[in-house]
Amino acid sequence: MVIERTALYEIEKKSLSRNDQNNNLTHWKAAHPELKKVHSQVLQNISERVELAFRAFFRRVKAGEKAGYPRLKGSGVYDSITFPQLNNGCCKVQGNFVQVSKIGAIPCIVHRPLVGTPKTCTIRRQSGKWFACFACEYAPEPLPESTETIGIDVGLEKFAALSDGTFIDNPRFFRKEEKALAKAQRKLSQQKKGSPSRKKAQKVISRIHERVRNRRHNFVHQLARKLVNPYGLIAVEKLNIKSMSSSPKPKQDEETGEYLPNGASRKGGLNKSILDASWSQFRTVLTQKAASAVRKIVEVNPAYTSQICSRCGNIAKKPLKQRWHFCPMCSLSLDRDTNAAFNILALGLQSVAG
Repeated sequence: MVIERTALYEIEKKSLSRNDQNNNLTHWKAAHPELKKVHSQVLQNISERVELAFRAFFRRVKAGEKAGYPRLKGSGVYDSITFPQLNNGCCKVQGNFVQVSKIGAIPCIVHRPLVGTPKTCTIRRQSGKWFACFACEYAPEPLPESTETIGIDVGLEKFAALSDGTFIDNPRFFRKEEKALAKAQRKLSQQKKGSPSRKKAQKVISRIHERVRNRRHNFVHQLARKLVNPYGLIAVEKLNIKSMSSSPKPKQDEETGEYLPNGASRKGGLNKSILDASWSQFRTVLTQKAASAVRKIVEVNPAYTSQICSRCGNIAKKPLKQRWHFCPMCSLSLDRDTNAAFNILALGLQSVAG
C-alpha cells in the first residue's frame, strides 16, 4: 500500500485515501489469490495503519522535524494483525481457545476473563511468542469516595517520595540487566549473518528486553493501584520527559571548527537512568487507573518545589547534590524530596480549590 501511494503521487501527483485503498482490495485479491486467506477487516486495518503513518510523516514535515518516510514492512518485521470489529464473531475467546476467522481454534492461556464488550483484537508476535490482545468497552467502576490526598515527587535516587513521608525505591530494571545484555550483544556480533546461531543470539537479546519490559510494566501497574485505591486526589509533577532526556547539541570551535566537549557521554548516562525509571509510563498508568476509579489526578508546575520550604514558604536554594532540606527561617529539617512532595500536594490542592 505504501508503494501504491508513492507510485501514484510520483506519476500523477495524486494522493490516495484509506477508503480508496480499501476499495482496491477486491482487485488485489483477484491478482493475488493468497490474500483471500486473510480476513477482509485485517486488510482494511493495514490501510488504516498506512494512513496513520503518512499522517505522522506529513505532520513531522510540517513541524520541521526529522520526517522519516514510511517504510515497507518485510515478512519478518510485520508482527501484528488487528480485527477492528468483533461483532461478526471473526475473533473470540471460547474456553481455553481463541477462535480466529480463517485460522481456526488456537489453544491459549487466558490471562483474565474479558470484561464488557470486546471491540477489537490484535494478534501480535513478541520475542517468538504470540499474544491475542482484546480491547473492551466497559463502564468505569468507581471506588468508594475518599478525602485522602497525596503528593508525589519522582526522582532517580528513589523512584518517588510521597507527602506522607514514605519512599518508593527505584528498581532500576534495565541497569540490573546491563551486564547480561552486553554479554548477549557481544555474542551476537561474533555470529555470521543469516546463521541459525545468530538467530538464537538475537532471541536471547529479545528475551532480556522483554524481561525488563515485563518487570517495569508490573511495577508501575502495582504501584499505581496502591496509590489510586486509598487516595481521592493525587498531585504529580508536570514533567516534559522528552526534553529532560534529550541529547546535548554539539558545540564547535568558531576558529578551528573542531567539535568541543559537550558532556554528551555524561548526559547519555543520565538519560538512560531517566528512561529506565519509566516516569512517563507510570504517569500514563496512574492516569488510566484514576480515571477508571473516578479519582482525581492534578498536574502542577515542578519549578522550585524542592527549593521552597513547605512550612513557611521561604526559598532555601541548594545544589542538586544536597539531598537534605533545612530552612534557616523556621528550622524545618527533612528530606529534600519529601519537602518537594509537600509542595506538590499544596499546589495540587490550590489548583482544585481555585
